[in-house]
Amino acid sequence: MINSEYIERFIEAAHRVGQERLQLCSSGNLSWRVNKDLALVSGTGSWLPRITKENVAICNISTGMRVDGPKPSMESVFHLGVLRQRKDMNVVLHFQSEFATIVSCMKNKPKSFNVVAEVPCYCGKEIAVIPYYRPGSKELADAVTQALTHHDCVLMSKHGQAVCGKDFDDAFQKAVFLELACRIIVRAGEGNYDILSDDEIRDLEVYILGKTQK
Repeated sequence: MINSEYIERFIEAAHRVGQERLQLCSSGNLSWRVNKDLALVSGTGSWLPRITKENVAICNISTGMRVDGPKPSMESVFHLGVLRQRKDMNVVLHFQSEFATIVSCMKNKPKSFNVVAEVPCYCGKEIAVIPYYRPGSKELADAVTQALTHHDCVLMSKHGQAVCGKDFDDAFQKAVFLELACRIIVRAGEGNYDILSDDEIRDLEVYILGKTQK
């Protein structure tokens, strides 16, 4: 049903989650749209850094149902929900990197994460922040799907983070730069860091991203 080459590429990307220090044990999950109807999803309880083909589920994107392989991650509902809503995105990564997870647990979360140019350039000018919902719950799935319909990155309070990307590199880039921003914010301390102004972000859009001002 799915060429073994796709499975191997998915496994390689999952192992990269550990290499990038984005996950501990079974704390994250990954999905990849491989064609119009099907996505690969990491199996429930699997450890992405050492996942094998036995831990890779095949799911129908439209119905959300498992087609083959093990039971998919309990967060597969929002993975497939995002893939349904975002036709421009093919990868969803849920992770728990150290500093971004610290920020997700803060009482007073940052109003902006734009401490370095890479954040607005690659993650988006706004990082969505949602309240705490129980992992695996319908409420969490609905909130993450809604957030990633309009943003590329979401911070889940007292839980972790999720990003969507056009491909694996795009998703990893967003995850790594979100973690970098949170590391700066945490280490600098509240009120001791600066953020890019709206004018500076517009300047990036024109001269680096090639977007024309409206």
